[in-house]
Amino acid sequence: MTRLELITKKLGSNVSNINISNPNVSNSTVGWQIEHALITINLILDALKNSDPNTYKKKFNLNRAIIFTLNKIPRGRAKAPKVVQPTNTITKESIEKQLSIAFQNFIDIKNLDKNCNFQHPYFKLLNVKQTIKFLEIHTNHHLQIVNDIVKGNK
Repeated sequence: MTRLELITKKLGSNVSNINISNPNVSNSTVGWQIEHALITINLILDALKNSDPNTYKKKFNLNRAIIFTLNKIPRGRAKAPKVVQPTNTITKESIEKQLSIAFQNFIDIKNLDKNCNFQHPYFKLLNVKQTIKFLEIHTNHHLQIVNDIVKGNK
């Protein structure tokens, strides 16, 4: 199992906590955090699968270099684009569906050309390896928020 798959599995293991909130940690619920991370994974991996590897051009990006070196996204610095914000009522079933799609996507991307790519709003064009690294950092970021929300309610 890859690191991204492990982080995603840990995130999904919090499905029983979806209604928990803690405004000292985040204005959103555990369910919102999980659903947002899964929507992000699925939309980005779909973009990778549908990309043209011939369009990838390696280019330095300072923001990407900093975040990838730190392996951490600072909290409260960026707002999630609307396209990756949950819009429906978050349920155990909706999260389980997103989890199922994510794990199928993990299988689907294993044989992609290394130059399949995704256009990130801050980090610009990411190839497969960079995209996976971003998703690991992003998903772990939300897993840590979930853990802090849950811990604060015990």
